[in-house]
Amino acid sequence: MIIIIDFGSQYNQLIARRVREHKVYCQIEPPTLTVEKVKSLAPDGIILSGGPASIYSENSPKIDPELLNLGIPVLGICYGLQFMVHNQGGKVERADKREYGLAMFHPKEAAGLFEGVPEATECWMSHGDSIKELPEGFVITGSTDNTKVAAIAHKKKKLFGLQFHPEVTHTPKGKRMLKNFLFNVCDCKRNWTMKSFVKEAVEEIKETAGDDKVILGLSGGVDSSVAAVLIHKAIGKNLYPIFVDNGLLRKGEADRLKEVFTQNLNMKVRYAKASRKFLSGLKGVTDPEKKRKIIGKVFMDVFEEEAKKIKGAKFLAQGTLYPDIIESVSAFGGPSAVIKSHHNVGGLPKKMKLKLIEPLKYLFKDEVRLLGEELGLPGDMVWRQPFPGPGLAIRVIGEVTAKRLSILREVDALIIEEIRKNDYYRKLWQSFGVLLPIKSVGVMGDQRTYENIIAIRAVTSTDAMTADWARLPHDMLAVMSNRIINEINGVNRVVYDISSKPPSTIEWE
Repeated sequence: MIIIIDFGSQYNQLIARRVREHKVYCQIEPPTLTVEKVKSLAPDGIILSGGPASIYSENSPKIDPELLNLGIPVLGICYGLQFMVHNQGGKVERADKREYGLAMFHPKEAAGLFEGVPEATECWMSHGDSIKELPEGFVITGSTDNTKVAAIAHKKKKLFGLQFHPEVTHTPKGKRMLKNFLFNVCDCKRNWTMKSFVKEAVEEIKETAGDDKVILGLSGGVDSSVAAVLIHKAIGKNLYPIFVDNGLLRKGEADRLKEVFTQNLNMKVRYAKASRKFLSGLKGVTDPEKKRKIIGKVFMDVFEEEAKKIKGAKFLAQGTLYPDIIESVSAFGGPSAVIKSHHNVGGLPKKMKLKLIEPLKYLFKDEVRLLGEELGLPGDMVWRQPFPGPGLAIRVIGEVTAKRLSILREVDALIIEEIRKNDYYRKLWQSFGVLLPIKSVGVMGDQRTYENIIAIRAVTSTDAMTADWARLPHDMLAVMSNRIINEINGVNRVVYDISSKPPSTIEWE
């Protein structure tokens, strides 16, 4: 395994993903990580991430210097490199010329980190400080035109550093460099697979839950579905999934969930029909944040009511993923900027008095999908596009009513049908319709109409941190528009959203 120490980089997730792509397990840990904890984890290597701080800033993040003396290979990236140099007796100073963006990197050797790396390759720089003096025993292993010390190594101590970011796509040979660190330097083994994960996770769930009952909120989404199957594999009938039908789901989703989990997998799913409660709470509400809070509160009320009927339950299971934790609690206490809060991280009401089980909390989305396949979940569930917790309520812009939900539900089903028909479903991160809060004039059958407008949103992404609008074929968009207007009452205009994230978000609310 590899430990990634969080010095505040927004690329922490990306470093972890790059490591796991090579079937090597890794964990992100805070700078406060102790030597004892490191020894207990017994990593094959340590990666020190980048970060926004200057090494000489008063509150700059630091690790126990002893971590560099354990004989464990260490790779410092950007700030991680600067910390290493400073700690080992070198000198870091404010650069005469800051370097941001693309630069041409020239490795001085074709071995170690740079085996298979050409003599000139692009890299992504992002630093204001530079190395002015190397510590004793370190040598320069690569430079750019602007940065003489772009890569360093102390081979005897197994300490390596890169001033640029190998984890980003803008460093084309960065993956190769990380691969070289994992296998040439750390001698890692490719044994991080979903088969091995299932075995370990099932044992851990059995040990944690014992013979106690576990409650799980089942939404039908990828995360909760995979968590349910994994936990059911471990404890069987002691798992009590609760499905809250909030009336904000897509067409046919509730029926599909019953078919898969109750009939095919033989789980004792409790179904709570609560669409009226949700619609009643949302009546007259147009503010997106208020919608989310109302939906969250009504959900918890209904969920708690159902949970009370399960006597003697000791645990609540959630489909929390690694990005949820990294974003919401700043990488286990590290200094990374908190990007957003997530409804399933730290949201457990104290009065429920249940302990948490989060079997997916160290997995990324793509790994969860692979896990779902390993567990035998149907393909349409495993590869289901992400769907927001508040459901269609945040795709109905403005007030949410039964009629407006009905229109959007039909639109959404039609869009997905066409996306699948044209073999685009797996190529897109998300594709859906948005019902706008305005109407437009149209002409249908020689008569004037004044009806709703639908916006189609389709994006490509790998992790939803960034996303680009999908360049769907015009003929395909034309068919969608024509079908929506002709087959669904109440719509007379269709538009296509060509905004990327950032600055726009994927969802409209």
